[in-house]
Amino acid sequence: MKSEKEKMLAGELYRPGDTEIQADQAAAKAWMVRYNAALDAPPAERRALLAERLASVGEGAVIRPPFHCDFGYNISVGKGVFLNFNCVILDICAVSIGDDTQIGPAVQIYAADHPRDAAERKSGVEFGRPVTIGRNCWIGGGAIILPGVTIGDDALVGAGSVVTRDVPAGATVVGNPAQVVSNGARSL
Repeated sequence: MKSEKEKMLAGELYRPGDTEIQADQAAAKAWMVRYNAALDAPPAERRALLAERLASVGEGAVIRPPFHCDFGYNISVGKGVFLNFNCVILDICAVSIGDDTQIGPAVQIYAADHPRDAAERKSGVEFGRPVTIGRNCWIGGGAIILPGVTIGDDALVGAGSVVTRDVPAGATVVGNPAQVVSNGARSL
């Protein structure tokens, strides 16, 4: 029989009030207090703090505080990744950000999801769907990436866009919901 945490990590329905999950979230909150207080710390010190909590942190990756996440241990960032101020990642399952991707301020990445059936949702269960952002992408400020989305390499997401479905490699998407406006040209 799987624990609630094992169910959560597998993308199955789970109960978020489980004591193991609550303890993990409390540890993440304590880490965020430390990390977000390190805004003026040297980059090497902030990188060491990231390495304490995240699944993997590539060489030269930068996440500017304040930064918020559910757990941290489900987030992988590649080399040269940059997240600007005020990013939020709800990482109840895997969130992967590829090498050299740049993410603007106040971007929100959601792997957390909820049942569509009202009775099931009322029971308090949740589930997650992984989010994958490829290499060399640009995610404009204020964009929202929804659960289960994959953004292909070299894609561009316009500021304020709400990405509800996969984005092809090299495409530019804008709007709410985000729509492809270009399959390779970089003008908006």
